[in-house]
Amino acid sequence: MDEDAGTEGEGRREEMAGLAKGLSVLLAFNHDHPSLSLSEIATITGLAPATARRCLLTLQSLGYVGSVKRRFFLRPKVLDLGAAYLEALDIERLASVPLTELANATSDSASISVLDGEDIIYVARASVRTLVRLEAHVGSRFPAFATAMGRVLLAALPDPMLRAFLDKAAIAPITEKTVVDRGQLFDLITQVRKDGYCAVEDELAYGVVSLAVPLKDQGGRTIATLNSASHSKRYAKDQLVAERLDHLRGVADQISRELRRLPSGNGLLPVADTVALGR
Repeated sequence: MDEDAGTEGEGRREEMAGLAKGLSVLLAFNHDHPSLSLSEIATITGLAPATARRCLLTLQSLGYVGSVKRRFFLRPKVLDLGAAYLEALDIERLASVPLTELANATSDSASISVLDGEDIIYVARASVRTLVRLEAHVGSRFPAFATAMGRVLLAALPDPMLRAFLDKAAIAPITEKTVVDRGQLFDLITQVRKDGYCAVEDELAYGVVSLAVPLKDQGGRTIATLNSASHSKRYAKDQLVAERLDHLRGVADQISRELRRLPSGNGLLPVADTVALGR
């Protein structure tokens, strides 16, 4: 019994040591180091390269870390643990002024989100008016299929990938107006691709209307999305599009230019690459 107890104690110490090493790998990423190679991570953390590699592979399998061309970066899931992802991405600082100006100009809310699994996740937000029916903040997650921002992100997928996404996604009504027919969703999202924007009213929550446009990288690929949201009692969907689309597109161009200044490998992958990674 004593031998078993000793083994269990050693196991617990090993588990805690492994957790500490994994966290040290996550914390190696920051504003100055948004993407790192294996050797750089080993140097920063003081871990042996083999240990650092095991930590990275584990974190990658759990969805906290991604990699492209032997460079590793944090994934949005890290927001569940804290602000490390936002610090590396630096999107709040770059987008803060135009987001705040947009919110002030419309007397409503403005947000930026990315795709994470089947959800959108808010990575930046400014608000003048609170949407009573839907309180959102940085880190909030909502199903992509039922949101304007989500449909803009999904519109960046090629048709086969979009069909596969919709086939496996958990799609269920949120309000009586939520579109849940997968064929209809496919048609709506492919229309978004042609229009370059999406507006959704009362599908995610009653009283909420949202207009969203893409944020794009140097190659014109969608990497995130920007929205302007209001109360549907103040604005019908068509009215929101008529009054805000040009302004929203102008702000999106401004933010896209700022995002292009970020180092490569900051985690803002084109949407198709994000889905291909399985997140």
